[in-house]
Amino acid sequence: MTTYAALLRGINVGGKRKLPMADLRALLGGLGHTGVRTHLQSGQAVFTADHGDEDTLAVELADAIEERFGFAVDVLVRDHAYLAEVACACPFPAAGLAARQLHVTYFSAPVTPDRYAHIDQAAHLPEEFRLGDRCLYLYAPDGLGRSKLAEMLGRPRATKDLIATSRNWNTVVKLVELTAPAA
Repeated sequence: MTTYAALLRGINVGGKRKLPMADLRALLGGLGHTGVRTHLQSGQAVFTADHGDEDTLAVELADAIEERFGFAVDVLVRDHAYLAEVACACPFPAAGLAARQLHVTYFSAPVTPDRYAHIDQAAHLPEEFRLGDRCLYLYAPDGLGRSKLAEMLGRPRATKDLIATSRNWNTVVKLVELTAPAA
């Protein structure tokens, strides 16, 4: 049995694509998963599965959501080991930053620096980004809502052919905790 986090992109934002967390928990349970919990209203669920891999589980959940709710949702599924490694590998001093200043964008596939070669990082300082294992770390000292760099990073040119979904540092850390094996 492996514990996973499902990261759903773009639900319950601005009154669109509403997916109540109780319904998401029921849906995951109906797929045969156990230990189902949700975190916040913005699309994080934790569950234990005895079958499948991350990609298969993501497709299974995305298909079930579309069938049940009538709209498509991009879904990434990641296991505890991956989530913990992303948190540990953060190139920024996470412990000394406010959670609103540090974000991780999770990707469906590895990303190489050439995807972002068109971005002049020096022009966006003090904001910075660094690539990791199927993720991107963003330091935005004034928060994501005011970040010009985040706007550039999220443009279709940079995310073409990828599922990409971002979480603030508090959520990154919480997902590591929620997926940790029971002691």
